[in-house]
Amino acid sequence: MSFAVAAQGGTVAVTGDGTSSLPKPAVGETPGSSTDAQGKNQKKKKSQTPAAAEPADRDTLAPTKDQRAIAVLVNDEPITGFEIDQRAMMLSGTNIQQQAKANFESIIKNPKTSERLKALLQETVKANEGKSRDEIIAIFERRKKEFGMSLQKQAFESARNSALPAMKKQAVEELIDDRLKMQEAKKQSVTIEDAQIDGIVSGIAERNKMTVEQFTKQIGGSLEPIKARIKATLSWNEVVRRRFGPLINVTNKDVDKLVAASTVAGNDDVELQVQRVRISMPVKIEENGVAARIQEADKIKSKFAGCQTTAAAATGVPGASFEDLGKRRPSTISEPTRTLLVNASDGEMLPPTVNDGAIELWVVCGRNVVKAVDEKRNQAEGELKQKEFELMAKRYIKDLREDAHIEYRINVGSR
Repeated sequence: MSFAVAAQGGTVAVTGDGTSSLPKPAVGETPGSSTDAQGKNQKKKKSQTPAAAEPADRDTLAPTKDQRAIAVLVNDEPITGFEIDQRAMMLSGTNIQQQAKANFESIIKNPKTSERLKALLQETVKANEGKSRDEIIAIFERRKKEFGMSLQKQAFESARNSALPAMKKQAVEELIDDRLKMQEAKKQSVTIEDAQIDGIVSGIAERNKMTVEQFTKQIGGSLEPIKARIKATLSWNEVVRRRFGPLINVTNKDVDKLVAASTVAGNDDVELQVQRVRISMPVKIEENGVAARIQEADKIKSKFAGCQTTAAAATGVPGASFEDLGKRRPSTISEPTRTLLVNASDGEMLPPTVNDGAIELWVVCGRNVVKAVDEKRNQAEGELKQKEFELMAKRYIKDLREDAHIEYRINVGSR
């Protein structure tokens, strides 16, 4: 097995932190997506060993004197260097994927890595003299996997360290905006429950196929920065909705224009109200047994006198079960049943058909025509309102910034 392959056994992720999947704010709602920063996480200095410490380890370190210092005052409310480092670390997670992979590939290709691997093999053999060949190989494979994991960590930390300086400016500006948003939310008595924030964080982790613990390590060892960001965004959405919601107005002319620009010959769709009777096939399929089941199906059809009689008509028939399937789009039903249902009259039972190991009797009880253009209009109206909402929110935060007293006390590359 080559080392490059063996190293894939490492568990340190080199993907982004998933924050790009935070839901966008919607007009009239309070969906989530943002941050502030008061967590308890700190970037470790570069390790002297190949394996950089896992991000979660930083959480155990207290802020340094420089980090505790006030970097910015926003209306006399402080932002510390520690908060800036945390936010920058979280933001860097979305930008380091490719760099971490490139770093890892570079480490693997380095001849010194092969030399270290050979030395590791020799150390293992020497330390386990007297053991069988299989035992020594098993021990070496375990140590080789650990070695690969340490290199992955090293590549990940190196990528994050290189991304942090560029992220600090963005982190400062985001934190200033978050302070202003939360100050305005406090004035309007806007409250966001912690349970709602926890649910959003869990959803982000799930969408990225991680546990909450794995996601925490991925973004730097603490959830506080992303929770603060989400809380600021949810609070801000509610502030803007209360202030500008009644003022958001979209005209039919604007909707028509957007629909005309995006419509590609949409067809009307139908929603069917359907029922189904299934008669299971005999355990041992024989010609006589199948014929008997079809005769039972024909009897049910002869008793059918409308949708209200379907269940009673199937009662007492061996292997028969009745289902009221409710409203279904034809696209969810397989052919040829789909076409037969669309063309059937309301209150009509289709002839028996064999499908998926059973004989089926389908009934159309009603239908509702959904205009494709109506769906497009609703979607277009929502998009236009969302744009208006975001525009007003942008102007609002700009006004708050202009009126605020913002004092930069430490040069963090923010100006």
